[in-house]
Amino acid sequence: MSLPGVHGRRPGTLGPPVRSIRPFKSSEQYLEAMKEDLAEWLRDLYGLDIDAANFLQVLETGLVLCRHANTITEAALAFLAEAPARAQRIPLPQAGVSYNGAAQPGTFQARDNISNFIQWCRKEMGIQEVLMFETEDLVLRKNVKNVLLCLLELGRRAWRFGVAAPTLVQLEEEIDEQLRQELALPPPDPPPPEPPVRRPCHFRNLD
Repeated sequence: MSLPGVHGRRPGTLGPPVRSIRPFKSSEQYLEAMKEDLAEWLRDLYGLDIDAANFLQVLETGLVLCRHANTITEAALAFLAEAPARAQRIPLPQAGVSYNGAAQPGTFQARDNISNFIQWCRKEMGIQEVLMFETEDLVLRKNVKNVLLCLLELGRRAWRFGVAAPTLVQLEEEIDEQLRQELALPPPDPPPPEPPVRRPCHFRNLD
């Protein structure tokens, strides 16, 4: 995804390039940028045929959402086993989500998948209500903004235990780190993770 105001690396540092954001002309432009970033994120993680144009269509059966929730849960449990001391300071999901892998768009099964994912976000990930969406918001495209905000927050939280994050989340952390350095603030506790290398994990291997 090409974001406005993309710059090069901070001199003398390693890691992803530093980016700055210039103001978007409208909230619609910002939402479109979020959609592009999230589509790229899911495409890189799972090898999906997804972009901003078909983003909601790909998600409307709830299948991608539920499988992503289970991938996050698996990563959380692996993090708990590998770094139990750090894991105690991070809220981790304890259970995955069940879903119907044969659900078709617009069916009860698809709505049930989406509902299961939403409940998982609330119960296992503790995502705030202001960032949540309802089943109809995705199925009927009623509240696309909250669908995007929920997925972005999910990416933000899962990044803390090793799941590759959307570019916007990594950008936020880079900006926060710059501010901490400029203001001589102590590092966060626990410290942010090193950005994982994105390797496609095709859904056919997750069944």
